[in-house]
Amino acid sequence: MINYVRLSAALLTQPSLFFNRIRSPNNMPKSYKLLFVCLGNICRSPSAENIMNHLIEQAGMSEKISCDSAGTGGYHIGAAPDRRMTAAAERRGITLKGQARQFHKSDFEKFDLILAMDRDNYQDILSLDPGGKYQDKVKLMCDFATHHREKEVPDPYYGGTEGFDNVIDLLLDACEGLLHYVVKADA
Repeated sequence: MINYVRLSAALLTQPSLFFNRIRSPNNMPKSYKLLFVCLGNICRSPSAENIMNHLIEQAGMSEKISCDSAGTGGYHIGAAPDRRMTAAAERRGITLKGQARQFHKSDFEKFDLILAMDRDNYQDILSLDPGGKYQDKVKLMCDFATHHREKEVPDPYYGGTEGFDNVIDLLLDACEGLLHYVVKADA
């Protein structure tokens, strides 16, 4: 059985064990843009954005890959990440930054890959693309997880500390897999 907390801690404290295997910034396009999307853009998607930025920085690829996050709803526009999610991320050495914004149709053009946290987010995003022109850009975040079996990133908003910690562990796993995917896709 895999200890996800230890795996996450090793990834954060010894990133070279992971990143030395995937580093190939010379083969990548000038910039690859990722957008993480959840419902309100205060828990899951800003966590994914900041975890991914942390991994990208550790891999020395900040100039090649950029990230942003958004919500399908406009409930929290301008708000900082949820304090409980921020605390869970800080326990893993990751700082959550940003302000909530809503997903817009123009995001289809701006981003190379749009990552939905759950199926409802996925459907909400695709509903803004009735012709299906951009459907290949939209993926579920958990499709990139390699150690977790969940198909969706659960919304921890109405739960306790354990739910926020679980989301961070799941996103660490999925972001690691996503980074592999992005590097491999552009190799």
